[in-house]
Amino acid sequence: MPYEAELAGALAAARAAGTLVLEAYSTFTAIPDARADITTDADRAAQEAILRELRRRFPADALCAEEQTPTLAGAPHEGPRLWVVDPIDGTRGFAQKNGEFSVMVGFVDRGRVAVGVVYEPANDRLTRAVLGGGCWREDGGAAAERCRVSATADLAAATLTQSRSKPGKVSRQVELLQPAKVIETHSAGIKLALVARGRADLYVNHYEAFHDWDICAGHILVAEAGGKVTGLRGEEIVYGTPGAWQRSRLLASNGALHAAALERCEGV
Repeated sequence: MPYEAELAGALAAARAAGTLVLEAYSTFTAIPDARADITTDADRAAQEAILRELRRRFPADALCAEEQTPTLAGAPHEGPRLWVVDPIDGTRGFAQKNGEFSVMVGFVDRGRVAVGVVYEPANDRLTRAVLGGGCWREDGGAAAERCRVSATADLAAATLTQSRSKPGKVSRQVELLQPAKVIETHSAGIKLALVARGRADLYVNHYEAFHDWDICAGHILVAEAGGKVTGLRGEEIVYGTPGAWQRSRLLASNGALHAAALERCEGV
């Protein structure tokens, strides 16, 4: 299978980081009002665990990650083979101790996402994908099962997943899309996995600027499960640009709803 070694490396790195994160999580004192941009010692330790494992297996590859850590500082940040890592996606969920966080490891080969792993340590849920090999879930030690996006074709019947909103506040995407149901979680990795697993039909990221590590690993999950991921004007998502910035915003869908959702989201 193409990218077999890369998938094995991503899985090993994600699970090692997950074990470390859970150890920290078990003794962490919850911060109910944690800031959206909070960073913890667990973020940095988990990133080092991931990057050391990847560096050991693929010493010539470039690394892109959220936290400033020694292994990242000593590696190239650009190249045809690029690993994109978010050690704790949804640190706010970690800090609040609600389980809404994930470890994200993505591999980009010459600009195209080829491997993605999203691991949810608190729930022992793992979703993985390889380019051309489909999307698979491994939950609680159970055998791997293929993931497929939903068949929902009507926005009025759709389930939207989004970031947690303030009590009593309706997000702009909910106003525009008018979904039947909304699932909120702090982690973008979990949101993308929900779409890939068919539990949600749409995910809209309306932020005007975010980073590669926020979406890279989850992007391929949706694509390999049969869905579609683009910017909010339908443009292709590109990885590895200077600063690892994403400025096209994001729509991930089951594919069947993509065109209608893009049309509705023109005002987001």
